[in-house]
Amino acid sequence: MKILVAVKRVADPDNLNKIKLSAQGKVDTTGLEPKASPYDDYALETALRLTENGTNTKARLGEVVVVTFGPKEAEQMLRAMLGTGADRAIRIDATDDVLDGDLVARGLKGIVDKEKPDLVLLGYQQAESESNEVGQMLAEYLGWPQATFAGRITTTDDKVLLVERETDGATAHVKVTLPAVVTVIDKIVKPKSVQSKHTPTTHNYADGVRFAALMAIMAAKKKPLAEQKLADLAPDATLKVRYANAELPPKRAAGVKVKDVKELVTKLKTEAKVV
Repeated sequence: MKILVAVKRVADPDNLNKIKLSAQGKVDTTGLEPKASPYDDYALETALRLTENGTNTKARLGEVVVVTFGPKEAEQMLRAMLGTGADRAIRIDATDDVLDGDLVARGLKGIVDKEKPDLVLLGYQQAESESNEVGQMLAEYLGWPQATFAGRITTTDDKVLLVERETDGATAHVKVTLPAVVTVIDKIVKPKSVQSKHTPTTHNYADGVRFAALMAIMAAKKKPLAEQKLADLAPDATLKVRYANAELPPKRAAGVKVKDVKELVTKLKTEAKVV
Protein backbone atom coordinates (compact mmCIF):
# COMPACT_ATOMS: atom_id res chain seq x y z
CA MET A 1 0.00 0.00 0.00
CA LYS A 2 1.24 3.48 -0.88
CA ILE A 3 0.16 6.18 1.56
CA LEU A 4 0.48 9.94 1.19
CA VAL A 5 0.46 11.84 4.49
CA ALA A 6 -0.21 15.58 4.40
CA VAL A 7 1.41 17.46 7.30
CA LYS A 8 1.68 21.08 8.41
CA ARG A 9 4.27 22.97 10.43
CA VAL A 10 2.67 25.15 13.11
CA ALA A 11 3.73 27.28 16.06
CA ASP A 12 4.15 25.13 19.17
CA PRO A 13 0.52 24.40 20.20
CA ASP A 14 1.63 23.66 23.77
CA ASN A 15 2.63 27.30 24.26
CA LEU A 16 -0.12 29.18 22.45
CA ASN A 17 -0.59 31.36 25.52
CA LYS A 18 2.59 33.14 24.40
CA ILE A 19 1.03 34.35 21.15
CA LYS A 20 0.88 38.12 20.82
CA LEU A 21 -1.20 40.39 18.62
CA SER A 22 0.05 43.50 16.89
CA ALA A 23 -1.88 46.77 16.94
CA GLN A 24 -3.24 45.79 13.51
CA GLY A 25 -4.57 42.47 14.86
CA LYS A 26 -1.88 40.33 13.26
CA VAL A 27 -0.79 37.15 15.06
CA ASP A 28 2.82 37.18 16.25
CA THR A 29 4.29 33.77 17.11
CA THR A 30 7.84 34.99 17.61
CA GLY A 31 9.68 32.77 20.08
CA LEU A 32 7.43 29.74 19.60
CA GLU A 33 9.13 26.62 18.31
CA PRO A 34 7.75 25.42 14.97
CA LYS A 35 6.71 21.78 14.94
CA ALA A 36 4.31 19.44 13.22
CA SER A 37 0.64 19.80 14.05
CA PRO A 38 -0.05 16.97 16.51
CA TYR A 39 -3.01 15.75 14.48
CA ASP A 40 -0.68 15.25 11.53
CA ASP A 41 1.69 13.28 13.76
CA TYR A 42 -1.27 10.97 14.40
CA ALA A 43 -1.77 10.60 10.64
CA LEU A 44 1.89 9.69 10.11
CA GLU A 45 1.80 7.14 12.92
CA THR A 46 -1.30 5.61 11.32
CA ALA A 47 0.47 5.33 7.96
CA LEU A 48 3.49 3.67 9.54
CA ARG A 49 1.35 1.12 11.37
CA LEU A 50 -0.57 0.29 8.19
CA THR A 51 2.65 -0.42 6.28
CA GLU A 52 4.56 -2.59 8.73
CA ASN A 53 4.50 -5.66 10.90
CA GLY A 54 4.23 -4.19 14.37
CA THR A 55 6.72 -6.74 15.69
CA ASN A 56 9.40 -5.47 13.26
CA THR A 57 8.89 -1.77 12.64
CA LYS A 58 12.19 -1.35 10.77
CA ALA A 59 10.84 -3.15 7.68
CA ARG A 60 8.46 -0.96 5.66
CA LEU A 61 5.88 -3.15 3.86
CA GLY A 62 4.63 -0.45 1.54
CA GLU A 63 5.54 3.19 0.96
CA VAL A 64 4.86 6.27 3.10
CA VAL A 65 5.33 9.70 1.52
CA VAL A 66 4.97 12.86 3.63
CA VAL A 67 4.12 16.17 1.99
CA THR A 68 3.92 19.70 3.36
CA PHE A 69 3.33 23.24 2.13
CA GLY A 70 5.97 25.44 3.66
CA PRO A 71 9.26 27.35 3.42
CA LYS A 72 12.72 25.80 3.32
CA GLU A 73 12.79 25.66 7.12
CA ALA A 74 9.94 23.10 7.08
CA GLU A 75 12.39 20.51 5.78
CA GLN A 76 13.67 19.99 9.33
CA MET A 77 10.23 18.70 10.27
CA LEU A 78 10.16 16.46 7.20
CA ARG A 79 13.59 15.02 8.03
CA ALA A 80 12.36 14.11 11.51
CA MET A 81 9.40 12.32 9.94
CA LEU A 82 11.69 10.48 7.59
CA GLY A 83 13.60 9.44 10.68
CA THR A 84 10.49 7.87 12.20
CA GLY A 85 10.02 5.65 9.16
CA ALA A 86 8.57 7.58 6.21
CA ASP A 87 10.24 6.72 2.91
CA ARG A 88 10.15 10.02 1.01
CA ALA A 89 9.19 13.63 1.56
CA ILE A 90 7.90 16.43 -0.66
CA ARG A 91 7.90 20.12 0.20
CA ILE A 92 5.71 22.45 -1.81
CA ASP A 93 7.39 25.83 -1.58
CA ALA A 94 4.86 28.24 -0.06
CA THR A 95 4.19 30.37 2.99
CA ASP A 96 1.02 30.53 5.05
CA ASP A 97 0.11 34.02 3.86
CA VAL A 98 -0.44 32.76 0.29
CA LEU A 99 -2.47 29.70 1.28
CA ASP A 100 -5.97 28.79 2.34
CA GLY A 101 -7.64 25.40 2.80
CA ASP A 102 -9.00 25.30 -0.73
CA LEU A 103 -5.64 26.07 -2.35
CA VAL A 104 -3.93 23.44 -0.19
CA ALA A 105 -6.55 20.89 -1.25
CA ARG A 106 -6.04 21.75 -4.93
CA GLY A 107 -2.27 21.52 -4.50
CA LEU A 108 -2.60 18.15 -2.82
CA LYS A 109 -4.75 16.95 -5.71
CA GLY A 110 -1.85 17.81 -8.02
CA ILE A 111 0.48 15.71 -5.84
CA VAL A 112 -2.00 12.83 -5.73
CA ASP A 113 -2.35 12.89 -9.52
CA LYS A 114 1.42 12.47 -9.82
CA GLU A 115 2.06 10.05 -6.95
CA LYS A 116 -1.10 7.93 -7.32
CA PRO A 117 -1.28 6.72 -3.69
CA ASP A 118 -3.78 4.17 -2.46
CA LEU A 119 -4.62 6.28 0.57
CA VAL A 120 -4.27 9.90 1.70
CA LEU A 121 -4.12 10.48 5.45
CA LEU A 122 -4.46 13.80 7.26
CA GLY A 123 -5.11 15.00 10.77
CA TYR A 124 -8.77 15.91 11.08
CA GLN A 125 -7.83 19.55 11.69
CA GLN A 126 -4.80 21.80 12.02
CA ALA A 127 -3.67 23.01 15.41
CA GLU A 128 -3.51 26.72 14.53
CA SER A 129 -6.96 27.82 13.38
CA GLU A 130 -8.50 24.40 14.07
CA SER A 131 -10.00 24.42 10.59
CA ASN A 132 -11.45 21.11 9.48
CA GLU A 133 -11.74 21.34 5.72
CA VAL A 134 -8.76 20.20 3.65
CA GLY A 135 -9.49 16.46 3.79
CA GLN A 136 -13.08 16.91 2.71
CA MET A 137 -12.19 19.33 -0.08
CA LEU A 138 -9.47 17.01 -1.36
CA ALA A 139 -11.85 14.05 -1.46
CA GLU A 140 -14.33 16.15 -3.44
CA TYR A 141 -11.69 17.31 -5.94
CA LEU A 142 -10.45 13.74 -6.40
CA GLY A 143 -13.89 12.17 -6.49
CA TRP A 144 -12.71 9.67 -3.87
CA PRO A 145 -14.58 8.19 -0.91
CA GLN A 146 -13.64 9.59 2.47
CA ALA A 147 -13.89 8.85 6.17
CA THR A 148 -13.49 11.65 8.69
CA PHE A 149 -12.82 11.58 12.47
CA ALA A 150 -11.32 8.10 12.23
CA GLY A 151 -10.47 6.62 15.62
CA ARG A 152 -9.79 3.06 14.46
CA ILE A 153 -8.73 1.50 11.14
CA THR A 154 -8.51 -2.16 10.15
CA THR A 155 -7.22 -3.65 6.89
CA THR A 156 -7.36 -7.21 5.62
CA ASP A 157 -6.13 -6.35 2.11
CA ASP A 158 -5.07 -3.31 0.08
CA LYS A 159 -8.52 -2.70 -1.35
CA VAL A 160 -10.74 -1.82 1.60
CA LEU A 161 -10.47 -0.05 4.96
CA LEU A 162 -12.77 -0.74 7.88
CA VAL A 163 -13.03 2.56 9.72
CA GLU A 164 -14.63 3.48 13.03
CA ARG A 165 -15.66 7.14 12.93
CA GLU A 166 -16.25 9.09 16.10
CA THR A 167 -19.56 10.96 16.01
CA ASP A 168 -21.50 12.85 18.67
CA GLY A 169 -22.32 10.23 21.27
CA ALA A 170 -21.68 7.23 19.02
CA THR A 171 -19.28 5.39 16.72
CA ALA A 172 -20.05 4.82 13.03
CA HIS A 173 -18.59 1.75 11.32
CA VAL A 174 -17.91 2.31 7.63
CA LYS A 175 -16.25 0.31 4.87
CA VAL A 176 -14.18 2.49 2.54
CA THR A 177 -12.99 1.32 -0.86
CA LEU A 178 -9.51 2.47 -1.84
CA PRO A 179 -8.26 4.85 -3.09
CA ALA A 180 -9.66 7.10 -0.38
CA VAL A 181 -9.05 10.06 1.89
CA VAL A 182 -9.14 9.57 5.68
CA THR A 183 -8.74 12.13 8.46
CA VAL A 184 -7.81 10.87 11.93
CA ILE A 185 -8.28 11.90 15.56
CA ASP A 186 -6.11 11.27 18.63
CA LYS A 187 -7.75 7.90 19.42
CA ILE A 188 -6.05 6.46 16.33
CA VAL A 189 -2.75 6.14 18.23
CA LYS A 190 -4.10 3.92 20.98
CA PRO A 191 -2.42 0.47 21.23
CA LYS A 192 -5.14 -1.38 19.28
CA SER A 193 -6.52 1.40 17.07
CA VAL A 194 -4.70 0.43 13.86
CA GLN A 195 -4.79 -3.20 12.78
CA SER A 196 -3.01 -3.89 9.51
CA LYS A 197 -2.96 -7.15 7.62
CA HIS A 198 0.77 -7.41 8.37
CA THR A 199 0.57 -7.25 12.18
CA PRO A 200 -0.55 -10.12 14.46
CA THR A 201 -3.83 -9.34 16.17
CA THR A 202 -2.17 -10.06 19.52
CA HIS A 203 0.30 -7.20 19.09
CA ASN A 204 -0.09 -4.02 21.13
CA TYR A 205 1.55 -0.78 20.04
CA ALA A 206 2.84 1.72 22.56
CA ASP A 207 0.25 4.39 23.33
CA GLY A 208 0.92 7.52 21.26
CA VAL A 209 3.24 8.36 18.37
CA ARG A 210 6.81 7.19 17.89
CA PHE A 211 9.78 9.52 17.88
CA ALA A 212 12.96 9.21 15.88
CA ALA A 213 16.28 8.73 17.64
CA LEU A 214 19.10 11.09 16.67
CA MET A 215 20.84 8.35 14.68
CA ALA A 216 17.66 7.70 12.70
CA ILE A 217 17.29 11.40 11.91
CA MET A 218 20.90 11.53 10.73
CA ALA A 219 20.34 8.46 8.54
CA ALA A 220 17.19 10.08 7.14
CA LYS A 221 19.36 12.71 5.44
CA LYS A 222 19.97 10.10 2.75
CA LYS A 223 16.26 9.66 2.05
CA PRO A 224 14.73 11.58 -0.88
CA LEU A 225 13.27 15.01 -0.14
CA ALA A 226 11.94 16.78 -3.22
CA GLU A 227 10.83 20.37 -3.68
CA GLN A 228 7.96 21.38 -5.95
CA LYS A 229 6.46 24.71 -6.93
CA LEU A 230 2.90 25.48 -5.92
CA ALA A 231 2.18 26.97 -9.35
CA ASP A 232 3.00 23.63 -10.99
CA LEU A 233 0.35 21.90 -8.90
CA ALA A 234 -2.35 24.56 -8.70
CA PRO A 235 -1.90 27.23 -11.41
CA ASP A 236 -4.83 29.27 -10.03
CA ALA A 237 -3.50 30.70 -6.76
CA THR A 238 -6.63 32.72 -6.01
CA LEU A 239 -7.54 32.56 -2.32
CA LYS A 240 -11.12 32.08 -1.21
CA VAL A 241 -10.47 32.82 2.47
CA ARG A 242 -8.28 35.49 4.06
CA TYR A 243 -7.81 36.24 7.74
CA ALA A 244 -8.38 39.97 8.20
CA ASN A 245 -7.35 40.32 11.84
CA ALA A 246 -7.61 38.70 15.24
CA GLU A 247 -8.41 39.83 18.75
CA LEU A 248 -7.89 38.32 22.18
CA PRO A 249 -10.95 37.31 24.22
CA PRO A 250 -11.93 39.74 26.99
CA LYS A 251 -10.17 39.22 30.28
CA ARG A 252 -12.17 37.42 32.92
CA ALA A 253 -13.10 39.36 36.02
CA ALA A 254 -11.34 38.37 39.23
CA GLY A 255 -13.09 35.87 41.45
CA VAL A 256 -14.98 36.89 44.58
CA LYS A 257 -14.86 35.13 47.94
CA VAL A 258 -18.10 34.72 49.83
CA LYS A 259 -18.41 34.24 53.56
CA ASP A 260 -21.15 31.60 53.51
CA VAL A 261 -23.57 29.60 51.37
CA LYS A 262 -26.36 32.14 51.84
CA GLU A 263 -24.26 34.89 50.22
CA LEU A 264 -23.25 32.51 47.41
CA VAL A 265 -26.89 31.70 46.64
CA THR A 266 -27.76 35.40 46.64
CA LYS A 267 -24.98 36.26 44.21
CA LEU A 268 -25.93 33.38 41.93
CA LYS A 269 -29.48 34.72 41.75
CA THR A 270 -28.80 38.44 41.52
CA GLU A 271 -25.50 38.61 39.61
CA ALA A 272 -25.14 35.34 37.71
CA LYS A 273 -28.89 35.24 37.05
CA VAL A 274 -29.07 31.53 37.77
CA VAL A 275 -32.69 30.40 37.81
